[in-house]
Amino acid sequence: MTASGKIVSGVRTFAADVTEGFLEITHNSFALIGLAVAFVVIALTARPDLRQAGEEQLMNWLQARQVEMLGMPIEPEASERATAVNPKDLPKEQAAVAFWLSKKYRVAPEPLSALVAEAYEIGTRAKIDPTLILAIMAIESSFNPFAESAVGAQGLMQVMTRVHTDKYQNFGGHFAAFDPVSNLRVGVKVLQECIARAGSLEGGLRFYVGAGNMADDGGYAAKVMAEHLRLRQVAGGRAVPFNPPPSLSTQAPVQSIPAAVPRTTAPAAASDKVALLTPGL
Repeated sequence: MTASGKIVSGVRTFAADVTEGFLEITHNSFALIGLAVAFVVIALTARPDLRQAGEEQLMNWLQARQVEMLGMPIEPEASERATAVNPKDLPKEQAAVAFWLSKKYRVAPEPLSALVAEAYEIGTRAKIDPTLILAIMAIESSFNPFAESAVGAQGLMQVMTRVHTDKYQNFGGHFAAFDPVSNLRVGVKVLQECIARAGSLEGGLRFYVGAGNMADDGGYAAKVMAEHLRLRQVAGGRAVPFNPPPSLSTQAPVQSIPAAVPRTTAPAAASDKVALLTPGL
């Protein structure tokens, strides 16, 4: 064999050895990878806590990447916290009430629908007309779940949180006053106690507003009952105007004052309110 032939033969042998070695290494690597995967699968199957921790870390990493890309936090479960229901999913009566309240008080129908559904459910259990519960919410806060009065009444039903702190313990503490559903449930409980104490619905409303032993409740009970009547009519399928005509108003008519006579401001009606049920009342 010539010198050139030996060189060619040597190169071929070297190439063949390199190729065989590469294939063997690759085969062994795939085998190791397969063993590693099998080990991980067995470990995760035997230790669900490790699998959960791994999934959480992976999710956190993915969310961090999304925050970097989009510039804001990502929270796919946020909609689950929302107090909202499609009004079309409600029974006809409840849907009518929800749409009417939504238009009158300029509140989105979806969260109002959730409140209407809850009022009907808890009203049935508490044996209180749900439209009365909704009427109280309307007069108290106009369906603002974050409302607070000058005396500390809070939430949809304007419950005195510092007086009824114990009632919020089952809902995680006093901050639940600003959770619409929790505030509604506590408010209904307070209303039940007020009605039981007064012995009548109107008397219970006076206690609810903190005017149980006063000569005048500032027209509160009349306003609630008027709104209650309108809601009952809406629930019954009647077309009810958002603003009642003057003859149905619960407020006294304003008398005209001659231009030559200085106008005086009448003192404001008492009662900053609310759901205040204390032994002193």
